[in-house]
Order: sequence, then C-alpha cells, then structure tokens
Amino acid sequence: MTRIVIVEDEIDIASVVQDYLRHAGYETEHFADGRSALDSIVASPPDLTLLDIMLPRLDGIEVLRRAREHTAHPIIMLTARIEEVDRLLGLELGADDYVCKPFSPRELVARVRAVLRRTAPGPAAGASGDAPGLVLDDVHWRASLEGTPLNLTRREFGLLQVLSRHPGRIFSRARLLELAYDDTVDVTERAIDSHVKNLRRKLGAVTPEHDWIRSVYGVGFAWEAPA
Repeated sequence: MTRIVIVEDEIDIASVVQDYLRHAGYETEHFADGRSALDSIVASPPDLTLLDIMLPRLDGIEVLRRAREHTAHPIIMLTARIEEVDRLLGLELGADDYVCKPFSPRELVARVRAVLRRTAPGPAAGASGDAPGLVLDDVHWRASLEGTPLNLTRREFGLLQVLSRHPGRIFSRARLLELAYDDTVDVTERAIDSHVKNLRRKLGAVTPEHDWIRSVYGVGFAWEAPA
C-alpha cells in the first residue's frame, strides 16, 4: 500500500487529511514536528510526504532541504505563506508541488494522486548511460558521473535527463520548464537558472576539467559532451 507521511502541527487539519487519504486507499503516518518527521523520512522514505512549513523544532523548509540530501521521493509543501519567495524557495530546494491553506481535502487528494502518477517510473525505466561516464537511474531518480553519485534533487535530475539525452541541442528556459516540469506548479524561469547552477557545481566537483552545460546568451542551455 502507498505510504504517505503527513507533517502538520495543527492536529485538526492533520486528522482531516488522514481521513481523506485513508478513504482514498493510502496508508498514512502523522508527525507534529519537523525533527521527528525528518528522522523518520531519512530512516524510511515514504512514497510521498505532505510537509507543512510552519513547524515546531524544525521548520518545513529545513526539513525539505535536509531530506533532499538523502531521498528524492515526492514532497508536497502545505503552507499558509503564499509569498512568491517562499514558493520559489520550496520548489528550488526540490519540492514537487505547493498547496496553500486553506485547501479542499478532495483537491489535496487529487494533487497527491497527480504527483504520485507523475513521479512513478515508466515501463521502460532503468539504468542507462546517457553520456560518457554518466549514468541515470530513472527508477530511483539517481545519477552518477565517473562512478561518483551526484546527489541531485528531483528537479535537477529532470533537467539533467533532458539536457544529457540531447547533446548539443539548445533548450530555451521556457522549453526546459515544459520538459522538466511536466506539471502545473507555478515555477518561473529563475528556477531553471538556479538548478543549472547547482548542476554545474555538482558535475564540476567530479570533472572540474569539463563544463558539461553551456550557456547560450539570450537563448538557453545546451549539453556539451567531451570531444
């Protein structure tokens, strides 16, 4: 059964969300503080996490940041903070969706289903080499270069997947948004720049002699395989 972790300190909200998810056929586990939730998520990643931002002991943004160092499972942020900077920060750290309070429990269940469907591995998924020394594991959303794990967020993995499988092709930021963010999450082109910067840093840490992602001024980015 699909296991969903709910991290929410407002017990009434958590109880309603649990009832709706269980009725929809999901197994649920509830945590009321960020520290306990993070320990559980790292020890045993669930199929999906619903993560509030305003939490005791450890706020949701910090839980998200630390969780992404260990797991790429889908995470949906729940929050009453609707400012753009909060939304972008959550998404750039690797959140898969962002739901603002107050929300309809039925809509939340629909968003959960959509994210689980979108992040499920495809029938042809598997480990494959997409460039010399680069291996992408589409099942577990992991990547390695020259045998070294890259520890990517799900967003970074999606961008790497698109770019590396079309070496030399120039992708505009708008096109990368369409291909690597195949959902309705409110993401701006600034997020692409942030993810590309992080990808370059992680790739460059392994092969500092080669710049894998080329910037094309005024257009976008292209994958540069070694000559």
